[in-house]
Amino acid sequence: MDIGTPHATHPVTIIINGNRRRLDIHPWITLLDLLRGDLELTGTKKGCDHGQCGACTVLIDGQRVNSCLKLAVCLDGKEITTIEGLGRPDAMHPMQKAFVKHDAYQCGYCTPGQICSAVGLMSEGNAHNRAEIRELMSGNLCRCGAYTNIADAVEEVMGQETTRPLTEAAE
Repeated sequence: MDIGTPHATHPVTIIINGNRRRLDIHPWITLLDLLRGDLELTGTKKGCDHGQCGACTVLIDGQRVNSCLKLAVCLDGKEITTIEGLGRPDAMHPMQKAFVKHDAYQCGYCTPGQICSAVGLMSEGNAHNRAEIRELMSGNLCRCGAYTNIADAVEEVMGQETTRPLTEAAE
């Protein structure tokens, strides 16, 4: 059985923040390490590296995922949206604006994962009130304890009739 060379890479094509990328990836590289390392998208944070804190949350095909638990080589053909792909300082996503307005960012370390999780939460359509928002966001920890402000921000955006699609926010 040929398992290849010890340092073999595998070709993967992924769409990151709207840009198609063809990459050669070692099979052990997580999406988090790929984003922060080779792709220099450092908005996604490395917290616990065990899928327990949510600091590394990104959207894969619109679904919120802990990027530290996903092997990048398994994402061929997938669309990944990081905090950088949601908006820019001059054209923020409505969720980013709400986080600023409600001071839901505190120290800021968990904020990218919180925002990506909140955007994913909204597209899932399972949260209809504050209690459900808090429950469904419970996988994203905030050491500063800004949970009330985070819930305020998510509630505000959920109350808006329409929000821009992810792809429009990145243009």
